Amino acid sequence: MALPKPPFEGSCLCGAVQIRVTAPPLLTLACHCRDCQKLSASAYSLTTMFPSDSFSCKGELIEGGLFSSGRTHYFCKSCLNFIYSQIGRAHQRINLRTSVLNEAASFEPYVELMTDEKMPWAHVPVSHSFSQYPASLAELQVLMESYADH
Repeated sequence: MALPKPPFEGSCLCGAVQIRVTAPPLLTLACHCRDCQKLSASAYSLTTMFPSDSFSCKGELIEGGLFSSGRTHYFCKSCLNFIYSQIGRAHQRINLRTSVLNEAASFEPYVELMTDEKMPWAHVPVSHSFSQYPASLAELQVLMESYADH
């Protein structure tokens, strides 16, 4: 499936939060960790990673979810739809919940993470699979470069 060209737009469930992204994605992921399972009320969460400076959001957000060092999750204040996450010191990237994009079906996951916590019946067609998170920023960079070339 061919990826659409930016800009990409989307919204939360109630429409109170509108998002716009003006750059191509850096990476698409399915995360199988228990936190993502609980936050998404599903077997895994779908994430599309974008450069932070290409992302804009209108509407009122609240922080929520797991308050661990290094992760902040943002939700629509009205419908509580999970919108995006900011991970640690990686302020140059945001992890947008793929489902809020208007063309969500176009953003097929390229990588799956945390397969050690995967539901045994959950199958995701991906090019790369990790039992945990990538071991280093260098490994993440290789994945992003590979994704850009695919």
